[in-house]
Amino acid sequence: MDVIKLQQAAALGKVSWQRHALTRMLERGISRQMVLTCLSDGDVIEVYEKDKPLPSALLLGFPAGGPLHVVAAYDETSEICYVITVYRPDSRHFEADFKTRRLP
Repeated sequence: MDVIKLQQAAALGKVSWQRHALTRMLERGISRQMVLTCLSDGDVIEVYEKDKPLPSALLLGFPAGGPLHVVAAYDETSEICYVITVYRPDSRHFEADFKTRRLP
């Protein structure tokens, strides 16, 4: 997965907002601008090469001061970034850096 191309697509507005992501964003009070900021400025903390139909990545950003996770995929053919889901990481599932998963 080419994360730089994913970020470039997002910067150019070539974003497809999946229904699941939009639903979760509405439920969680997360704006599109917050997600776009995370995509452009965030750190890739996990890559899921085996995801189907496209490989995806988990990005961590801090728009509006708080941590935000965005799972997104990039389609090389259409050059579109797909926002799959968005959530605020919590200390139950992640360490204080919000990058490291806690062991079960």
